[in-house]
Amino acid sequence: MSRPKPEPVQVVKQRRDAALRALVSGVPYIRFLGIEFERRGDELTAVLNYDNKLIGNPLLPALHGGVTAAFMEVAAIMELSWSTLWEDIEAGRIDLTAPDPVLPRLPKTIDFTVDYLRSGLPRDAYARARVNRSGRRYASVHVEAWQDNRAKLFAQATGHFLMPDRSADV
Repeated sequence: MSRPKPEPVQVVKQRRDAALRALVSGVPYIRFLGIEFERRGDELTAVLNYDNKLIGNPLLPALHGGVTAAFMEVAAIMELSWSTLWEDIEAGRIDLTAPDPVLPRLPKTIDFTVDYLRSGLPRDAYARARVNRSGRRYASVHVEAWQDNRAKLFAQATGHFLMPDRSADV
């Protein structure tokens, strides 16, 4: 009995990238803010591309606190969604690359607490989220945001999320 031939790595990468693009493109606010995601395996880094519209205090200038919070909340929701969908995407049970994909419902924010550690400078920002706990109904996520140096965070956050009922998506 022969084993099925493994997919070429480029095909796997293209499928994963297409699935992530489909998931992100389903949220217009992400496009409005200019947030993109870089993927390495199952690890996501959110990138907030600098734009003048993101400045809250033009005298400093500094990123708006609401933009910073929204950026980190988006990073948390996408990481949480990606981590819960990963196995289904890899197994082919969810195909976000279909012509008219049915996008899964995203987790809903219960609460989100932001610690502003210093002003966000007028440049690109990056964030990574770590899922602390994820169950059927509830999840807890921690997010760190930085700009030029990962060791010098400008904000961090913790969020709690209500998980969607996945059986309703099938």
